[in-house]
Amino acid sequence: MMKVLLFLSPFIAIGIVYYIKTKMQDKHRPYILGSLWVLILIFASLLFTSIYDEIKFDDVKNSRYQVVIKKLIDIRDTQLAHRTVKGEFQNNWDSLVKFVEVDSFTITQRRDSSVLDNEMTKRYGGVKTYKDIVIIDTIYPKISVKDSLFGLDRRYKSMMYVPFSKNDETKFELKAGFLDQNGINIPVFEALVKKRVILFDQSLNLILKENQVQSVDGVNGPSLKIGSMNEVNTNGNWPKNYSKDK
Repeated sequence: MMKVLLFLSPFIAIGIVYYIKTKMQDKHRPYILGSLWVLILIFASLLFTSIYDEIKFDDVKNSRYQVVIKKLIDIRDTQLAHRTVKGEFQNNWDSLVKFVEVDSFTITQRRDSSVLDNEMTKRYGGVKTYKDIVIIDTIYPKISVKDSLFGLDRRYKSMMYVPFSKNDETKFELKAGFLDQNGINIPVFEALVKKRVILFDQSLNLILKENQVQSVDGVNGPSLKIGSMNEVNTNGNWPKNYSKDK
């Protein structure tokens, strides 16, 4: 409403100026006209500032979100590796970092083959009959989780810390557990940070507006998060344009 008023105010003022200039015969008319032009300039300045502040906020928001999202993707990849090796997700940062440093994957390769089906061969009177099978070969005995996910990069040691937060020690909220689906316990996890933590130095009004976003082009809700404790989902809640390289 305020933005609409700011937008319309210069036009309203111009209309008043036109009325005074063409209809009003008053010796004080020059003073009134001068005052109205001052108001026009003030409202125009407020309108420009309002629009500029939103543009600047969007630039800051988008650049920060992209950095935060890269960390959330690292967290997701590490959690998926943990589930592969341990069968569950981890809700403790120290344990997750230790897992990266000390645990390993067993790398396997799947290939199709066929073998003689003795039972069917007997049934067909000695005519050799084959059946398809799948063979799992171990290519390498073990490969380090750290080498597989991060190589020589040591960013996993700080993946729990939220970029741009007021306190450098602020960590992502991390949860993990199991979700019962048809009597089967399925591991789930969630990592998140409130938008207000990332944008703590921005306009409160713009942050509150950002928290209400419901759009296919924006990050919906008051948080950036990946995974879910309420459904089997390891995706993030941001649109693809925020993580084009991932």
